[in-house]
Amino acid sequence: MDAADLERFVRTIPDFPAPGILFRDISPLIADAAAFAATIKLLTGRVGAAGPDKIAGIEARGFIFGAAVAVAANCGFVPVRKAGKLPVPALSVDYALEYGQDRLELDPTMIVPGDRCVIVDDLLATGGTTLAAAQLLRAAGAEVTAAQFVIELTGLQGATALRAAGLEGSALLAFT
Repeated sequence: MDAADLERFVRTIPDFPAPGILFRDISPLIADAAAFAATIKLLTGRVGAAGPDKIAGIEARGFIFGAAVAVAANCGFVPVRKAGKLPVPALSVDYALEYGQDRLELDPTMIVPGDRCVIVDDLLATGGTTLAAAQLLRAAGAEVTAAQFVIELTGLQGATALRAAGLEGSALLAFT
């Protein structure tokens, strides 16, 4: 199964979470064993070229893909969490969303200075969340080498924002 085959496992839900939005739902892709395995294999192939020590996944769906890729690539996994979820002192960063602000946090003890990290997430939209995660990882001493996604929403220019910040990213599937 290649990336083009995976598109049929992405369900499009109109007007969610607001009128005019086409929500790209990956639930059917995760629920199908062959599609999920193919996704992990394809992402792992892309991640391997960066030679990472760690895979960082962004809460919540980035945990699903990132942890599986970390196992397949024989890397450690580092969760980048939503605010207030870590029981230890954490690094944190606020970042802009289309509709306001949010915060991500990272346990800095999960990074050994110089660790090469690749960020894995389900979706690239504007790039704001990924850039915030990269900022946290770098603050902890990691070298963030790349970012990989299952889906990119090309109309929101997230890949352009990542490149402008010196971070290469690509996705298996693209939707407008």
